[in-house]
Amino acid sequence: MRTPIIAGNWKMHKTVGEAVTLVRELLAGLGAVHDREVVICPPYTALFPLRPLLVGTAIQLGAQDVFYEAQGAYTGAVAPGMLVDVGCRYVIVGHSERRQYFGDTDASVNRKLLAALGSRLRPIMCVGESKPQRDSGEAEPVVTAQVRAGLAGVPAEQIAEVVIAYEPIWAIGTGDTATAADAQAMHLAIRQTLAELYGEERARAVRIQYGGSVKPENVDELMAQPDIDGALVGGASLKAESFLRIVHFQ
Repeated sequence: MRTPIIAGNWKMHKTVGEAVTLVRELLAGLGAVHDREVVICPPYTALFPLRPLLVGTAIQLGAQDVFYEAQGAYTGAVAPGMLVDVGCRYVIVGHSERRQYFGDTDASVNRKLLAALGSRLRPIMCVGESKPQRDSGEAEPVVTAQVRAGLAGVPAEQIAEVVIAYEPIWAIGTGDTATAADAQAMHLAIRQTLAELYGEERARAVRIQYGGSVKPENVDELMAQPDIDGALVGGASLKAESFLRIVHFQ
């Protein structure tokens, strides 16, 4: 049985003070969550200040990106060990915004993922197709190719530590969402790809999230699908009320 995982990607939002306020609101309304994982991924500047607030709670800390070297002359980069040092358990790699604006490629995403695993961080690897790729019928081969490239070199015994987030690019921040049926179809294709790479049993253990305009109004239908194991939430994670409703999906 896979444990659902709900992760909030705050992107470039929230000062330290605003982040502290939001976390306190989340903790006040969270209640008992024994059957699912909850993760928040604030900006780098808020990670260390939030750590003491989250110790011993049901909310885990994640980062939005990581570099693949342990140290060195890489101005502006943050190493995996640095994220562990400030209390992170998860890290997002390969988000489409990183690919679009910062030049991330399948190859660099793979290096980041391997570096994260090497530091005992759990990577959330994002994959997804553009609107033209979906309209032309290329969505599935595009996404499964990203999965194969991103997981290159990941040993079978570590694959369960990886979370895959299917985020159709055309649905991120647009208000558009893949239908539950379309999302399930892609999640199933991803799981079948995992089975080809690692075998059926290990593929069944990997959690695959859906991301792309997840909100309180659609989370229940999405989470009812057999291969959707959670959500990577953008805008709706910036307000306690909406994120908590998503966390407490039915």
